[in-house]
Amino acid sequence: MITNNSQQTGDTGKSMHSYLAPLVQQIQPSGIRKFFDLAAGSKDIISLGVGEPDFKTPWHVREACVYSLERGFTGYTSNAGMPELREGIAEYLYTRFEVEYNPANEIIATVGGSEAIDLALRALISPGDEILIPEPCYISYSPITAIGGGIPVGIETFGEDNFKLTAEGLEAKITPRSKILILCYPSNPTGAIMSREDWEPIARVVEKHDLIVISDEIYAELTYSGAHVSFASLPGMKDRTILVSGFSKAFAMTGWRMGYACGHPDLIAAMLKIHQYTVMCAPSMGQVAALEALTNGMEEKDRMVDSYNQRRRLIVKGLRDAGLECHEPQGAFYAFPSIRRTGLTSDEFAQRLLLEHKVAAVPGSVFGLGGEGYLRCSYATSVSQLNEAVERIGAFVSQLERERTE
Repeated sequence: MITNNSQQTGDTGKSMHSYLAPLVQQIQPSGIRKFFDLAAGSKDIISLGVGEPDFKTPWHVREACVYSLERGFTGYTSNAGMPELREGIAEYLYTRFEVEYNPANEIIATVGGSEAIDLALRALISPGDEILIPEPCYISYSPITAIGGGIPVGIETFGEDNFKLTAEGLEAKITPRSKILILCYPSNPTGAIMSREDWEPIARVVEKHDLIVISDEIYAELTYSGAHVSFASLPGMKDRTILVSGFSKAFAMTGWRMGYACGHPDLIAAMLKIHQYTVMCAPSMGQVAALEALTNGMEEKDRMVDSYNQRRRLIVKGLRDAGLECHEPQGAFYAFPSIRRTGLTSDEFAQRLLLEHKVAAVPGSVFGLGGEGYLRCSYATSVSQLNEAVERIGAFVSQLERERTE
């Protein structure tokens, strides 16, 4: 009998670890989940850890799903997703971000944005291809790249540049094996955004080196300084860009696992082949809910974004008042303060903050190059909780100051 004990050999006479692929064994568990799990189950801990809206999915979205279930809409859809949903996504992207896609062959509904990224990488990577990833970044990009047979290459971005990707930084990492550039703006974890003026030199480098771009725009609606600019909207970039997004963040639909990818018909067709053999299609009831969100959910979405903007200002001021340097995030729902002045590593700071002051945040080191010395704080929680959290952080920073002078 096989047990959960990794030291057990079972009937085979050897450890179960010996059956695992070496690549999978080398991948580390999520650093975000580590702190989320530590905080789980403790009522007095304030969590600024996991990037999940504290809003419930709007009632009319849930009601549309319930009604579809009552009507028996529980079967498979087209592999690419319901035609009505793909049409809705196409209209939304054109209206909001001036990017035009044919819903018949340039859009695929996926199981969250995460599946869309995985499909894109698996459809594009040949063994040994280098995948360029601006960091600090969402923690999944490098592991998914490695699982797909690619080589992740981090491009460090810097607080003094507001964590924007620069053409010089990109050029410095390009080699003959470079094939794909993964972008995520607005950024998780830094809250950085890129304007059209920021994107134009990046687009020239992409064209010069014939790169394919995967643009993760899951936080597009959570932009607080001007309108979001999709990389695919730049001249000449649409055909070489796979635009990835979804409904989790802006529409408070994390558990529905609804995302999508848009791109050149040849790229989408390749992704669809993998999709149809692995998950068949996105959940039918989730697709119904996503269509309802696009059709009738913009007012609720705008109210949630306004609330995030209020909290953004609150937490940035609170962190600065606590004595931490913090650049102003212009997108997503994360603040990324520097904790370097305390003399602690990111992991040490996060662990002590959790254990001694009951605030869970994520050490910046888990997000790759440039993350050490920072802390990711999600402000997708209530104003009262944020006020209490920044008070506790301030008390901890003051405690550390006293410790250093004693």
